[in-house]
Amino acid sequence: MKLELLDGEMIYHCFQGSVHGNGGIETYVKTLALSSLPGISDRIITSIENLDQKQVKLLHLHSPEILVEWRQECPVIFTLHNHSCYCPSGTKYLADRQQICDRTMQPLGCTWGHIVDGCGSRRPNRIVKSWKNSASALENLKKLPIPIIANSDYVRKQIIHHGLPAHRVTTLRCGVKPPQSPTAPLSREIHQNQRILFAGRIVPDKGLEWLIKALAQTDSRIHLDIAGDGWDKPAMERLAQKMGLSDRITWHGWCNFEQLETLYHQCFAVIFPSLWPEPAGLVTLEAYARYRPVIASAVGGIPEQVQDGKTGILVSLNNVSQLAAAIAQLATNYSQAKFMGESGQAWYQQEFTIDVHVQRLAEIYAKAIAEFRDRNQGDFSGYVEKATLNLTP
Repeated sequence: MKLELLDGEMIYHCFQGSVHGNGGIETYVKTLALSSLPGISDRIITSIENLDQKQVKLLHLHSPEILVEWRQECPVIFTLHNHSCYCPSGTKYLADRQQICDRTMQPLGCTWGHIVDGCGSRRPNRIVKSWKNSASALENLKKLPIPIIANSDYVRKQIIHHGLPAHRVTTLRCGVKPPQSPTAPLSREIHQNQRILFAGRIVPDKGLEWLIKALAQTDSRIHLDIAGDGWDKPAMERLAQKMGLSDRITWHGWCNFEQLETLYHQCFAVIFPSLWPEPAGLVTLEAYARYRPVIASAVGGIPEQVQDGKTGILVSLNNVSQLAAAIAQLATNYSQAKFMGESGQAWYQQEFTIDVHVQRLAEIYAKAIAEFRDRNQGDFSGYVEKATLNLTP
C-alpha cells in the first residue's frame, strides 16, 4: 500500500465530521484549522490510515473513530469534545426522567437508560451500535499512550471516573474568535428594548420549553429571539401559541454570521437553558465577546464558564420560576446587566480568545512531542521548540 506523504513540519487536525456544520465541534475544528495559524495545516484530515505517519509532526485527533488508525509512528493528542467515549447515547441525560445520568457506562445500565429512561434511541440496532462505538473508544483511550484534552473539568472527571489515569488528561477550555464587527458595552437604549436571545438547536435537551414557560412569567415587554432550528420546533411553536406568547417570540431559524451578530447586538442577555450536561458550550464565550451577560443552567461544564453574579446568573435545572426571576432581574437592572457584560468581556479577553487558546494548545503539543520522542528514542530534536514558536499567531 502506497502511503500519502504530508508536510512533516506541519500539525494536522483530524476530524470525521463536516466542518461546514454549525455544531460546537465543527466550529472549533474549523476555527483552528482555517485560521491561517503558522505551523498548523489548513487541511482537515478525515482518515489517517493511508498517511505516512512517520513524516507528521503531530496529529490532533477530534474523532474517536480515528484512534484505531494510529500506528504509533508520530505524536498524537486527542480532544474529548463530548460524552460519546463514556456514554453510548452521548447525552448523560435521562430525558424521560428529566435527570442527569450518574451511572458508569456498563451494558445493563445503559440499555435500561435507552429503553426505559429515554436517554437515546430505543431501536435495538441503534443501542447495540452506540454501545460498541463508545466501548471501543473508551478501550482505545485506555490502552493507547496518548495525551487527552478535555474541554471542561466536568468532562475530565467523567473520563477519569471511567478508568483513564488522571495524569493523562488535561483540561483546556475552548476559545472563540472575536467578532468581526465592532462591539460595545450594553447601552441603555438596547437594554430598554427588552430583548433576550436563545441560540442553538431546537431539541428537547436544549431547554427551550423551559425557557418559553419562564418567559410567560416575565413582564410582557420582554421579547425572545430564537436563532436556530430543529425537529422540536413545531411543538415549541404550539406551546408558545397555547401560552399566548406568539407575539413575544421571533423564530429566526438558522442564522448566518451577520444575522447572528445583529441578534447578539440587540439583546440585553443571552439565555443558555440546557437540560443535558453540556460538556462546555461556545454560546457563553460568544456572548462574552459581545459584552452580553449569560443566564444559564448550572449543569455539566457550563458553571465553569459562568461566574455567578459576576458574568451572568446560574439557575437550577428546569426551575421555571428561578429562570424567570433571573431574566426579570437583568431586565429591570441596566447597571447590573451592563456590569456583567463588561465582566464577561474582560474574562473572555483573559481566558477565552482563540489566541490564548492556541498558546496553551501549543504547550500541550510541545509536551506531547517531547514525550513521544522520549518514549521512542527517535530523532525529534528541535520539535519542542518548533511546536511552541510555529504556533504564535
